[in-house]
Amino acid sequence: MERALIIGASGGIGTAFADALAARGVDVVALSRQTEGLDFSDPPAAEALLARVGGPFDLVLVVTGALTSTRDRPEKSLAELSAEEMAAQFAVNTIGPALVMKHAKRWLPRKGRSVFAVLSARVGSIGDNRLGGWYSYRASKAALNQVLKTGSIELARTHKEALCVALHPGTVSTPFTENFAAPNKLAPDESAQHLLNVLDTFGPEHSGSFYDWKGEEIPW
Repeated sequence: MERALIIGASGGIGTAFADALAARGVDVVALSRQTEGLDFSDPPAAEALLARVGGPFDLVLVVTGALTSTRDRPEKSLAELSAEEMAAQFAVNTIGPALVMKHAKRWLPRKGRSVFAVLSARVGSIGDNRLGGWYSYRASKAALNQVLKTGSIELARTHKEALCVALHPGTVSTPFTENFAAPNKLAPDESAQHLLNVLDTFGPEHSGSFYDWKGEEIPW
């Protein structure tokens, strides 16, 4: 791997990915809302910025995401649903990564191994949903998984050796999760290193699937 693009590189796990890749000698191009103004709540501006980014990249990694947008916590019941929150969640968690994936064909080399990966979340799995709640976040991540799966099918037609996957990073200790108790939270650098190790071992036959930080497949 020689060159990587990280979308959302200013967050805890995004920074950890950038540092880990740089330590491997990879040339990292980092984009984020904080530094370059890549704001998925403004799709036209985001699309204009992405159009100016030139490849090729051996790895494109999308690590943007929001647990809540207009609320202090995810919805626990149907009574708490609002159109405003759901639309905001889809803008960041689904539409934003989809706009990035539009450029995968021109960013990834047609010959040789390449990787397009997005950070999803286990709670976006329909098959693994046993607790309910978290409607907007779950739905936006499930929709992201569908975009990734569909895009992987199209990408495979022209990029035979491309790996296109959704990844669950575990519960990572960042401001994103600081208000939510969870056992065995991972440090950002620990999660990033685990996921890079997983990607190192995967080939095109793993494309179009959903995996956790241990390399175990998660049901859609």
